[in-house]
Amino acid sequence: MSNSSALQLAPLRMAEVLLLLLLFSRTVPAQSAPVSADHPWHAPAEFSIEADAEKLPDLQFHIDSTKTYGLAELIALAEAHNPATRVDWERARVQAGALGVTRSELLPTLAAAAVSQTARQQAFFGSRFYGQEIQEFQVAMHVNYTLFDFGARAGRINEAKARLLAANFAFNDTHRQVVYQVQRSYYRLLNSMGQEAAARSSLSNAQAVQRAAEERLALGLATLPDVLEARSATAQAEYDLQAIVGAERIARGDLATAVGAYATSVICVQPLDQLPAPDAIGDAIDQDINRALGQRPDLIQQVAEIRSAEAGVQQAKAAYYPALSLAAIPSVPSLYGLQSPYPWARTTDFVGELRFNLQWTVFDGGARKSRLAEARAEVRAAETQANVKRNQIADEVWTAYSNLTTAFQQRQTALALLQASTQSYNAALDSYNNGVRNLLDVTAAQRTLAQARSADVSARTQVLTSLADLAFRTGDSIRTNNAGHRP
Repeated sequence: MSNSSALQLAPLRMAEVLLLLLLFSRTVPAQSAPVSADHPWHAPAEFSIEADAEKLPDLQFHIDSTKTYGLAELIALAEAHNPATRVDWERARVQAGALGVTRSELLPTLAAAAVSQTARQQAFFGSRFYGQEIQEFQVAMHVNYTLFDFGARAGRINEAKARLLAANFAFNDTHRQVVYQVQRSYYRLLNSMGQEAAARSSLSNAQAVQRAAEERLALGLATLPDVLEARSATAQAEYDLQAIVGAERIARGDLATAVGAYATSVICVQPLDQLPAPDAIGDAIDQDINRALGQRPDLIQQVAEIRSAEAGVQQAKAAYYPALSLAAIPSVPSLYGLQSPYPWARTTDFVGELRFNLQWTVFDGGARKSRLAEARAEVRAAETQANVKRNQIADEVWTAYSNLTTAFQQRQTALALLQASTQSYNAALDSYNNGVRNLLDVTAAQRTLAQARSADVSARTQVLTSLADLAFRTGDSIRTNNAGHRP
C-alpha cells in the first residue's frame, strides 16, 4: 500500500476509534442524582457503599453479664469504649499534626533531584551538517529558608497551638458529657428497678386486698361489687408493673449504649438501696459557680478560641512588612558529548545558584487593612462568645443547685409520705377485715401507698441525678479523670 493510501485511511480509522469510545462511554454506568422526587434512589453505587458499611470495624465490646458493676466502673468503661471520646481524640491528634506542620516553617526545606537526558541534533558548521549527541546527568539540591517575616510564621504557629488547645478541651468536654450520660442512664435504670420493686409490692398489696374481699364474700360479709373492685385494682397493678418492666429494659439498653456496648447487653448494677446519698449540699452556690468558671472545659475552649483569633491579628499585621528568604541551588552536572567525526568528550563541574528574595507588597487596594479589621472583629466576637458562655454556665450551675436543693426537700417529704401511707394502708386493711371500713377505703389507701412508693423511689434517684447534674455543670465530674486522657 502506498503512503498516500495510508494517509487517506488514517482519518477513517481515527473516526472509528472515536465512535467506539463514544458508544462505550454511554454504556458505562455513572453516578447521578435521583431521576424523580417520588421514588427512592437505587443504583449500583448504593450497593458498593452498603458493602463498605458492612466492612467497618466493630468497636463494640462485650459486657460481663455475671458481674455487678458500680457507677465508677461503668464510667471507666465508657471513657475507654464510647465512640464519642475516640472521635474527639482523633480530632485532637489532627490538630497536633497541623501544629507540627506549622512549626516546620521555622526550618529550611531541602529538596534533591536527579536528572538524566539525552539530546540528538544536527549542527550546521561551515558548509555541512554534523550530527551530535549530548548525554547529561545532573544531581542538584535546593535549599529554601525564610530568614524573617516580621511574625507571620509565629502567628501561624500560635494559631495552631490555640487550635490544638481548643481541640484538647473539646476532648475533655466530650468526656464530661460521656460521664454525665452514663450517670443519667445509670440512675434512670436504678429508678426503673426501684419502680419495679415498688410496683411488685403494690401488686402484692392489691392481691392481698383481693383475697380479703373474696374471703369476706365467701362468708357473706362482702358484696360481689367489692370483689370486682378488688380484682380491678389487681389488674391495674399488674398493668402498671408490665409498663415499668418495659421501661427498665429500655433503660438497660440506654446504659449499655452509653458505656459503648450493644443495647442488647445485660448489665447488672447495684440496687438503689446500696447507694449512699447525702442529705445536704456541702458547698455554697458562689463556690460552685466560681469553680465552674475556672474548670469547665467548654469555657476554656472559648478562651483558646480567643488566642487563635489573636494569632490571626498577628498574621494580619505581619502582612504589612516584607519577607526575606534565601534560596541555594548547588548542582553537579556530568556531560557526555559526541560530534562526528570526533570521539566522545566528557566534563564534570560543580555549579550552583545563591539568591535572596525580598518580597513586599506595597499596594493591594486595602486588602491588608480589611483582613486586619476582620481579624480584630474575630477577636471581639470570640471574647463576646466567651462572656455568653460564662453567663450560661453560671445560670446552669444555679439551676442545678436549685434542683438539688428541691430534690433534698422532696426526698424528706417522700419519706414522710411513704411512712404515713404505709400506716394508713395497714390500718385500712385491718379495719376492713374487722368489718369497720369498706373496700373503697382500702383500695384508695392501697393506691395512695403505691403512689408513695413510686414517689419515694423517684425522690431518691432524683437526689442522685441532681448531684450528677451539678457535678456536670461545674465540671467536677472529670477533675479526677482527665489527667490520663489528653492526646
